[in-house]
Amino acid sequence: MSIPRLELQDWLHGVAEIASAVNQPVSLPALLNLVAETACRLMGFDFCGVLLADADRSALLIEGSHGLSAEYIANVNAQHPIVLREGETQAPSSRAFLTHRPVQVIDTGSDPAFEPWGLGARAQGFTSMIAVPLLVSGSALGTLNCYTTRSHEFAEDEVELLTTLANQAAVAIATTRMRAAEARTIADLRDLNTSLEEQHGLLRQGEAIHQRLTDVALREGGVAGVAEALCELLARPVLVEDASGRPLASVPVDGVTLDVPDDEQQDALRAVLVQAGVTGALVDVPDWQGAVTPGPRMAAPVQLDGEVVARIWLPGRVADLAPLDHRAVEHAATVLALELLRMRTALEVEWRMAGELVTDLITANPAARATLVPRAERMGHDLGQPHIALVARADADIEDVVPRILSTVRAVASPVRPRPLVAQTGAYVVALWPRTGSTGATAAVADKIRTAFRRAGGRGTLSVAVSPLCRSLEEYGRAFRLSRGAVELARLRGRTDTTVTLADLGPLGLLLQLEHIEELVAFTDRVLGPLRTYDEKRGTSLTQTLDAYLRHNLNTAETAAELHVHPNTVGLRVRRAEELLRMSVADTDSVIHVGLALMADQVVQIAGATTSG
Repeated sequence: MSIPRLELQDWLHGVAEIASAVNQPVSLPALLNLVAETACRLMGFDFCGVLLADADRSALLIEGSHGLSAEYIANVNAQHPIVLREGETQAPSSRAFLTHRPVQVIDTGSDPAFEPWGLGARAQGFTSMIAVPLLVSGSALGTLNCYTTRSHEFAEDEVELLTTLANQAAVAIATTRMRAAEARTIADLRDLNTSLEEQHGLLRQGEAIHQRLTDVALREGGVAGVAEALCELLARPVLVEDASGRPLASVPVDGVTLDVPDDEQQDALRAVLVQAGVTGALVDVPDWQGAVTPGPRMAAPVQLDGEVVARIWLPGRVADLAPLDHRAVEHAATVLALELLRMRTALEVEWRMAGELVTDLITANPAARATLVPRAERMGHDLGQPHIALVARADADIEDVVPRILSTVRAVASPVRPRPLVAQTGAYVVALWPRTGSTGATAAVADKIRTAFRRAGGRGTLSVAVSPLCRSLEEYGRAFRLSRGAVELARLRGRTDTTVTLADLGPLGLLLQLEHIEELVAFTDRVLGPLRTYDEKRGTSLTQTLDAYLRHNLNTAETAAELHVHPNTVGLRVRRAEELLRMSVADTDSVIHVGLALMADQVVQIAGATTSG
């Protein structure tokens, strides 16, 4: 094939068309197709393709073409990409890209380097091809590939013209890419500016929310004022409750008042509420039966020093809240924490005075006796009214558990009028509770304290003992000692998370009420002395085994399970105890006599352990 005679005007028109496309500007695929079409038209070739290096410059892909079928392009790009690597069987396009020199193949069917694309070439119908590098500033962007259906050797002047066209095309491609990058940068900057404006707007609105809630705190609007402000900001009903579940403030919307789970229901939801306290985040609360107000709920913890002191309840789901709504809830939780801290600080003085008063009462401090009644009256308490002593202790020794118990009891006591006197003494928290009806009603208060302690989200459980009614100042000390003993006896017998009355303890309760402990000591020494002596000399456990055996109604298997020994061992120990005590477990009177002595021994142990208290 001879080189076609090209008119200078046609050539200039073709180059100008490429330059014009860049100036319009057009998309990169459209520009590449134009370059391929121009090369075919000006040079008289049958097909043309523009190949560009991929992002990591590991292969050449056909990005623009003229005359090439979609099947051929897909086959090359997907099945047989032109890999950019050194080697003898290197593809012609790879050699042109890497060497920056044109590479031609007169017969694609016989060139070993073209073998992977031979089938596609035959299907497309070309025989000869040339690959001219697209160079900009000494760097290759890709190649301009031209193909002929007949065998053709590309002459020097053809190669020069194609090189000139390739150089113009490379500049156009680089310019188009640069403009596309600039356009992306401008778009990114525009988006960033928009985002900054939106964030600035959100920040202004967030500051307005913070100022609104802070103003409530500064004018001492209290918990109710914060709840009202949050209700207006969210246009939702708001309810705030303390850690024990007592409502502190409730603000309706359009007559709708939010209700929250009761004690039993919150026990079922405890895992969700505890997780909220751990993360400090607003959480969705699963639906529960018996809800008065229909629809889902969410809750946000209010924390002081890592302790959940209150919760904010809202209708709906967390996903329904806009970012500003989230910020409003977060600010409200912070301001509520400050409000509750202020309330707590004000109460600290009252609690300290109440604690001193309780201590003087239960220790029967003679120096303070004359001041007890007037001190109580100044704090709004009437010691002339009967009270019941509630004594609470954790079932297990856990670090910092007593302050948690104290906080729980105070929270339950806070709405009661006249307010109960609450104080800590050693490992115990004692509350002198005004009589609220029957002993059963006061036991229900103890149950509420235990439930509130569990719901507060900390570890462990506690037991609460209920004393007999105190009608005079002299009875408070004894009531405290009896309740303390009742709690310890329950612990000794493995009872946990329980409310204890003296009646619940049966004979133990009667023995605990004996004023002269010396008589019990003499009784236990007289009855159990031989067992104690035997155990001390031989390191055995006859006393412990006999106590467990009687408590389990003479059931050998249950006794063995408690003591973690073989049933035969239990039988041997019981028979040895019978011999030492000269009694028989088959004799009812003997069982009652020894059993009473074992109970008295436990009371003596408790009395000895708590004497210092």
